Amino acid sequence: MPPAEKRRGAFVISLDLELAWGVRDIYNIHDPYMVRVIHERRVVPQILELFEKYHIGATWAVVGIMFARSRRELEDFSPSLRPQYKNHRLDPYRQSIGEGEEDDPLHFGYSLIRKIQLARRQEVATHTFSHYYCLEEGQNRDTFAADLDSALALAGKYGIQISSIVFPRNQRNPHYDKVLLDRGIICFRGTENHPAYLAGSRGDSRLPYKRLYRLIDSHIPLSGFHLTSWGDLMEGSGLYNIPASRYLRPAESFGFAAGLRLKRIKQAMEKAARDKKIFHLWTHPQDFGGAPEENLRYLETILRHFKRLEEEYGMVSLSMRETALQQITGLDKEVGELWKFNSGI
Repeated sequence: MPPAEKRRGAFVISLDLELAWGVRDIYNIHDPYMVRVIHERRVVPQILELFEKYHIGATWAVVGIMFARSRRELEDFSPSLRPQYKNHRLDPYRQSIGEGEEDDPLHFGYSLIRKIQLARRQEVATHTFSHYYCLEEGQNRDTFAADLDSALALAGKYGIQISSIVFPRNQRNPHYDKVLLDRGIICFRGTENHPAYLAGSRGDSRLPYKRLYRLIDSHIPLSGFHLTSWGDLMEGSGLYNIPASRYLRPAESFGFAAGLRLKRIKQAMEKAARDKKIFHLWTHPQDFGGAPEENLRYLETILRHFKRLEEEYGMVSLSMRETALQQITGLDKEVGELWKFNSGI
């Protein structure tokens, strides 16, 4: 690993690409919220255009089911060993779906994944096969391993090697770390280091006082900047934790306070650039769906800020995999090298 004084600040972006699978236990397909989800299909290419324009490397954590090009293919790759969640609403295999992307754009998404795969420095990571919940009652290590095997197999069919994972609802279970390592996954997105952000069951993470704290904290710095030092990435198990720093909320959500959220993000990015630490921004493409143009402008403002920090402090843009590889290979790549660096290990 390069000496600490040669390290530079890093700007990491990850996006959870889920379509309806990420919210199917909250909204039915006829709920007005699904307008946001369907708009995801036009927002993803526009986000990719912005990333190309500003030379941004990013990680897209994709629900594995979305790779399937037909219901038959989905059935062929689905695990035979499945979780038996105590809360039946969490079971994705009860979901009624169509025959493929053309007649069911809320559940099938191969064309979106293909666009990401073909874009420069865009990493396709896994969000598990079935939007799997690692901390809910009724699942275990074996069903998690089966789910992950299905995700990796279907991605592999289309030439994608998975190295990173983002856990649905951030429900990481450390007892499953060896399952990941045995399958070539090297890093994950951890949560912010504060009790209000630590992952738990769905009921625990949605406790009103935690949600209120996170909302206020997104506007004013109650819990700090959540930056990560390069030397703190390695977990005891051997996985690299690329922790979240800030969630990019929709611009129109509490729109009167959007400027406060933006200021909070920019200040954290600048501190990371000055202190040579890692700032990790995350979001969902469907979060852009309520007001696509407004949210794309919001994102572009952040990307322009990164370019200023790149010029002033030498900050670099990295995907999650690239961040882990910086540690594994001991390379401190120049920005030009990073832009040419592709996704394969």
